[in-house]
This record gives sequence, structure tokens and C-alpha cells, in this order.
Amino acid sequence: MAALHRLLEGLAHGPACMVEVESTQGSVPRESGAWMAVLADGLAGTIGGGRLEFDAIAQARRRLAGEGGPAVLRFALGPSLGQCCGGVVFLRFTVVGAGERAALAQRLAPRRTPVALFGAGHVGHALVRVLSVLPFALTWIDSRDSVFPAFPVAPAEAPPGVACEHSDPVHAAVPSLAPGSRVLVMSFSHAEDLDVVAACLLRQRERGDLPFIGLIGSRTKWATFSHRLAARGFAPEELAWVTCPIGLPGIAGKEPEVIAVSVAAQLLALPVPADPAQPG
Repeated sequence: MAALHRLLEGLAHGPACMVEVESTQGSVPRESGAWMAVLADGLAGTIGGGRLEFDAIAQARRRLAGEGGPAVLRFALGPSLGQCCGGVVFLRFTVVGAGERAALAQRLAPRRTPVALFGAGHVGHALVRVLSVLPFALTWIDSRDSVFPAFPVAPAEAPPGVACEHSDPVHAAVPSLAPGSRVLVMSFSHAEDLDVVAACLLRQRERGDLPFIGLIGSRTKWATFSHRLAARGFAPEELAWVTCPIGLPGIAGKEPEVIAVSVAAQLLALPVPADPAQPG
């Protein structure tokens, strides 16, 4: 999202040359659709770095200078480029101006997966810093309305893709979560955590649209929660919808930043649902 903002801001001062991965063959650094914009005063985005990007920038600058050339160029990632990927990348070059800003903003906006984060404590803040620059649409929820300005900005100035929400009781926010939300539960209170998890399980029972319910804590905490949730009428197969502890196995650090990176990697590893806008 930062790259797109840089592109749109740069177009206000002059044209840019879009460099987009049109198609690929074999092993390549970036996928089809990846893009880079060469601006008069710098770059936005990346098509993979290295000599491929170096040569693509040179081609783009020639087009900005008024030189012609094929719209699509073929780059073999072999000895001639000093790269050993072995694949082939086809790059499309397009000079764009301020008049294309709206169309580019719509076309290049990353698809964001919804994430609901319950809790604005130390780990919650660390997670927002990590998730806000990744392809997630984050709803950040807490029962304490005074905690968000400490992010360090006011809710209205939260990073793109982050919406701050005060909910008291906090679990009342669960029914209105976006379908397909990945839920992370880490409030300041175990009682609140239990209520949020119970609300998520109830929604999952009724709608089946929360593909990940993650609870921060130890296996001991989850054993206690399991007994209490069973007493509320949730069956073992329903309790299996909850992941606790959260984070990638093998990362043992408990510093907020370490937990945040581990949880973010876990979310990135989850299957991404098919885009309903795409056929088939």
C-alpha cells in the first residue's frame, strides 16, 4: 500500500513509467501482476530487485525521456543478466500521467484479507505495526476507548488498512466482523478473552465464516478455557476451531515484537480464499 501511495503522490509532480510483470516462465523472483513505477525522483514498488530490475529501470527511464520501444520486453534470467533463476519474465512498460491516478488506484490496490485483533496491549500494538504494512484489512478492537491514541496516533490517523473500534463489552463486536475474518484474541483480561472466543465459536457454529480463531496464551491457559467453554455447551469438534498458543512453532521468544512477527507469518501461511470477483 505504501508503494501505491508513493506512485499516486509522485504522479502529481510528473509522469511515471509503470513496469509490470506481464507473464512468467519457470523460476522467477516475482509473480505476474507485480509492478514497479519509475518516477522522475525515484521508485515505487518492486519487480524483484537485482539486475532484472536495474535493466528495467533503465528501459523505463528511456521511455520517460521520450524514446519508443516495444510495450512488452522479454528478460531471460540467465548469464546475460548475471542471474541464475533460469526463468523468463515478460515486462510491460507503460507511461502514465496524473489523469490515470484514479484508475491506477483502483487497479493496483492490494486485496486485503480481513483480520480482527481483540486487544490493544503490548503485543496488540506490535502486531498492528507489522500487520498494517501487510495485505490485511485490520479491525482493532478493545473495550478501553483510551488505549488507541497510544498507538502512537489518534484512531483517525491510524495506518491505512487499520480501523480502531471501541466495544464494551468487547465480545459484542464479533457478530459484525467481516466474513472470512482471521480473529486474534489477546485482550487485557482472561475473562474478556473467554467471552470473545465463546462469541467466535457461536458465530462459527451459526455461519462457519471465521477460518482462523487464534488465542494468545499457553497450553495451560487453553486447557482451562477448554473446560469452561465445554461447560458453556461447546463440543470438542467446535473447540478444535481455536488455535492456542498462536504463532509459528519453534519461535520461542516472548517479546511483543517476536510474537507479532510469528503470528503475522502464521496468518500469511493460511490459505487465501478465492477472489469472488474472479471467474471460476
